Amino acid sequence: MVPFVEHLRRLPWRRLFPAVTLVRGEAYAREGRVQIIRLTERTLDSLCDGSGSNRYRQHISLSASGDTLDCNCDCPVGFDCKHCAAALSHLLEGANAPTSPAPEPAVRPPHRVATELSPDLQHWLRKLPSALKEQPPSAAKHQSPLYYRLTKSGRIMIHTAAHTADGKFQGYLRIASIALSLPHVDAVDQQILALALDTSGTQPHVNEVAPKGRKGAELLELILRSGRLFLELGPPASQLLPGPELPARLAWRRDEYGDYRVAWDTDAEPRPQLLTQLAPPWYLDRRNLRVGPLHHGLPEALASYLPSAPPVSEEEATLFALQLKELAPQAPLPVSHEERRLEDVHPVPHLYLTSRTQRSYNMERYGFVDELHHLAALNFVYQGQQVHGPARKGEPIRYHADGTFVTIERQPKVEQALRKALQKLGLEKLGKHDAPSSLRYKHEVFSADADLWPTILRGLPKLREQGWVVEMADDFLLDLSEIEDWYVHIEEEPGNAWFDLELGIRVDGQEVSLLQPLLELLRQRPEALRNGSATELPLQLDAHRQADGKPLKVSLPLERVKAILHVLEGLFLASPENDSNSLRLSRADAGLLAQLDEHSLQWQGGERLLRFARRLRDHPQQPCRAPEGLRAELRPYQLQGLAWMQALRELEVGGILGDDMGLGKTLQVLAHILAEKRAGRLDRPALVVMPTSLVANWQDEAARFAPELRVLTLHGSDRHKGFDELGQHDLLLSTYALLPRDIGVLGRQPLHLAVFDEAQYLKNASSKSAQAAAKLDARQRLCLTGTPLENHLGELWALFDLVMPGWLGDARSFARLYRNPIEKAGDSQRLAHLNARIRPFLLRRRKDQVAGELPPKSEITHWVELSDTQRDLYETVRLAMDSKVRAEIRRKGLARSHIVVLEALLKLRQVCCDPRLLGEAVPTAASGKLGGLLEMLDELLDEGRRVLLFSQFTSMLELIQAELDARGIRYALLTGDTRDRRGPVEDFQQGRVPLFLISLKAGGTGLNLTAADTVIHYDPWWNPAVEQQATDRAYRIGQDKPVFVYKLIARGTLEEKIQQLQAKKAALAAGVLEEGKDSGLQLQDSDIDALLAPLP
Repeated sequence: MVPFVEHLRRLPWRRLFPAVTLVRGEAYAREGRVQIIRLTERTLDSLCDGSGSNRYRQHISLSASGDTLDCNCDCPVGFDCKHCAAALSHLLEGANAPTSPAPEPAVRPPHRVATELSPDLQHWLRKLPSALKEQPPSAAKHQSPLYYRLTKSGRIMIHTAAHTADGKFQGYLRIASIALSLPHVDAVDQQILALALDTSGTQPHVNEVAPKGRKGAELLELILRSGRLFLELGPPASQLLPGPELPARLAWRRDEYGDYRVAWDTDAEPRPQLLTQLAPPWYLDRRNLRVGPLHHGLPEALASYLPSAPPVSEEEATLFALQLKELAPQAPLPVSHEERRLEDVHPVPHLYLTSRTQRSYNMERYGFVDELHHLAALNFVYQGQQVHGPARKGEPIRYHADGTFVTIERQPKVEQALRKALQKLGLEKLGKHDAPSSLRYKHEVFSADADLWPTILRGLPKLREQGWVVEMADDFLLDLSEIEDWYVHIEEEPGNAWFDLELGIRVDGQEVSLLQPLLELLRQRPEALRNGSATELPLQLDAHRQADGKPLKVSLPLERVKAILHVLEGLFLASPENDSNSLRLSRADAGLLAQLDEHSLQWQGGERLLRFARRLRDHPQQPCRAPEGLRAELRPYQLQGLAWMQALRELEVGGILGDDMGLGKTLQVLAHILAEKRAGRLDRPALVVMPTSLVANWQDEAARFAPELRVLTLHGSDRHKGFDELGQHDLLLSTYALLPRDIGVLGRQPLHLAVFDEAQYLKNASSKSAQAAAKLDARQRLCLTGTPLENHLGELWALFDLVMPGWLGDARSFARLYRNPIEKAGDSQRLAHLNARIRPFLLRRRKDQVAGELPPKSEITHWVELSDTQRDLYETVRLAMDSKVRAEIRRKGLARSHIVVLEALLKLRQVCCDPRLLGEAVPTAASGKLGGLLEMLDELLDEGRRVLLFSQFTSMLELIQAELDARGIRYALLTGDTRDRRGPVEDFQQGRVPLFLISLKAGGTGLNLTAADTVIHYDPWWNPAVEQQATDRAYRIGQDKPVFVYKLIARGTLEEKIQQLQAKKAALAAGVLEEGKDSGLQLQDSDIDALLAPLP
């Protein structure tokens, strides 16, 4: 490529031009107005057709450093104009045009011949006839006594005094009407001055004349005869004398750009200066101090007009010479004028096949898309001369060769028959503006639907037999090789946590990797995968060559490619900079191999991984029996959960069991541990870590369902007594509170299995409990939680990083690849990638999916009104907190004002619950919500309903207790301060009390309270998962009564707005855990406005 073009590609040259100028310049380039005259390493010379009949020349040069451009043009603007922009656009478009240049004629002529002259030349020729009309000669003039001086530029200076002895002149005479009447100006002087004024149109106060044309020649002759015409140089002053008439001629010469220009020339020696502005031209012989006219033998009008001809390009020279000869037979021509006419020359059709990507507007997608088109470019060659497009009536082909003008008559009927041969194959001609600009100015361009190209390609050999010249460009993607097979290579080493995957095709017996080409397609041409009408994806593989040395080209089934890329895209996300022919993947990625297995690929290696991948894919259908010794009948979904955990154990990876509360996660894990013991694999103990409140529940269920397991509970102040016996037990029980203290002992004990119940306690990866859990030495890790995701995706990452370290990358890369695109931008594609990546290792079932025997559950919003004093207090607190929150946001921004925002919401929630929660400084005010609750309880308890009442505020429970005591209503109470948890639970379950007051933190998890048929949430909060967990204390396996769930909401307050936040939370969890659509959850300014809005 020419260095000038290489520099131009790197330079931001479009910034040189105003936006409007650039747009117009690019339009000129597309319309074919630009002609490149000369291109060197540092310069570009071109011609551009402007508005009207104007044609302008551009000279564009690179600086010595190559980092700036100097754009000049002879248009009125002069520089950085639309003509320069057009020239640069045209140059780059030509450089970018075909990947392989369009073919040249089989026989290259001496030079190209234009079929139409430039507007400048056409305009000049139109004026030629009128310019050749003879003008009447001027009358003779007389001498006069003034002094005149001829300058180097051919101008005449007029002096009012004689020159001095040293050759210098003194004084000047201004050309004015008053000068004609001065005493020393006689009649001849007056004639000269009047003619000088009339000749050049000089302003009357100027003292010099620029003689031009016939009158200028008369003026110079008058002054010369006066004997007082001198040269500008001195001393001494040199008087000019009349010289003889010299022979001269007008001749055409090539300039530095290769154009023809006409100019006066003479053979006289020494070569004189030619004053060509005069008519006829004169000469100045400085050496001999002579001035005289030139003799040329041409009509004076022709000799005067011909030098004004615009430059004639090499391509235009022949046509210009022919027309000039017709108009002015005596005029010299730029090229010789012998003529030869050829008839019955048969055109040779040349067909050039190429593939181009074109951007067009898609009405269905409401946007621009890049579409690949296969094109056939046609032209005809007559005696080495290329032509294209229908022949104009009577328009011949003209060119100049070996001193002869050659004319060939085109054969329109033959050309049309050749076009029809292409149309019979299925090719249709494109309109001029539908074809790429790099082709349409030299070819007729044809195209066809994708499904017709196989037929077209089969017809090409016949065209060649008929004399067609057919050439396929390197970028023509249908010059295809046949795909023999698809393959997948897997290399793995026993005990290694990684394996290498390569995917490709076999062509002509060689293996061709497709990983990098497909990745490049994913990065650079994603629109190729969205082409709804295409069934094949042509692909050029430059790294591989065919037998003829050309790049290997294949056509891939588009649906298969899309399906494979859907799998590989998630793998590429984990290593986006990968540039090898294989991917290094974690063994946990084996789950994605099963999806590749569905596409008839030939597998080599990796049999063990593929077998496990298939089992992960098919685990819902895998038959699995409950282990012997399990004293429970597992439901079908519980057997599926057991099979899933067994498959993960065989793959030596962990997972998250995310079933809804009440579906028996504890029982499924006990079955898994017992199955491992029965199979002889439980040669190390299993450890379950849980909240303190669940210790008794695990002890009871282990004793009830798997009594043969040897259980050691590491709880209480004497737990250290069992530290020496850890390896002698099957099941160890510990708590999140004690794990950081005991990790020194537990971390040294090899474990077969580590289970983390209510694993949301570990969602903060930097907490002491999470850090201690990560230090456990276990073959397999499992998380149990009904809420794998409560607030944001970072919590899900923390759980996966615990059970499968590194599987989702580190926290920073996970935020970059998944969390930010999904939560902030709502990127559904990344959400799909994340779902595919975690799907084999996260098993989640909802009650409505698997527990059809559960009775109905009704959720009811119970609206309450604030009391009048409560409303006033709410508004007072709201105004104060609104001002504080706004100030903090202005100072730190919303993202860093979290603490102040939560403080404001807490105070407003407390006002809604009961103003007394704010403290003693607040005036006593009746609580509309507490009054409404008491009314509800009176009615519900009268109906015999058994009620769970949850509140996040233990202080609120104390206020409720006081009211219940005053009314004589019996109740049980469970808070974080309750030491004996079994007592209140048994009181409620056995029917001794109808009402159970529970703090959400202490009793929202781990309790089985199926005796209840009513659940009341006194103070709703933004996290729906927490409320759902609390509700599931009653609505779980074993419940045989319809359950009613009441949410007490103070109308018009922030509690009403919190329900909308709950919807966002639920949407985020559904998007990731249940592959729904993520609506995102980020507090925006609008959320703050809503939460802190005044009461209606």
